[in-house]
Amino acid sequence: MWQSALLTVGMLVISNIFMTFAWYGHLKLQQTGVSSNWPLYLVILFSWGIALLEYSFQVPANRIGFVGNGGPFTLMQLKVMQEAITLVIFTVFTVVFFKGESLHWNHFLAFLLLIGAVYFVFLPTSEG
Repeated sequence: MWQSALLTVGMLVISNIFMTFAWYGHLKLQQTGVSSNWPLYLVILFSWGIALLEYSFQVPANRIGFVGNGGPFTLMQLKVMQEAITLVIFTVFTVVFFKGESLHWNHFLAFLLLIGAVYFVFLPTSEG
């Protein structure tokens, strides 16, 4: 069971790396001048290509990890975990690629609250 848990988390991390590049990477490309003259439809197609890679990891991660398919996680646990992973990946991406962006106290408080959300979603319920 722990193998499918690790595989699920690993695939969610990879998926979110691709997602972050699909959603925000074009802004860095524009900032560096690579895509500043691209028409919007080309930027969208470029992002869709990256998003296809995201889905190639996201969908199997959810299938492998979902308790209904023999995995260790409920649907709610998968979603909250994915959101926490997204925030970590996005934060690293922002700090590394967008030097003008900085983290402030409210960002750290939001991180702590999200960690709390992950904690609470994994607490056992009276239903099982």
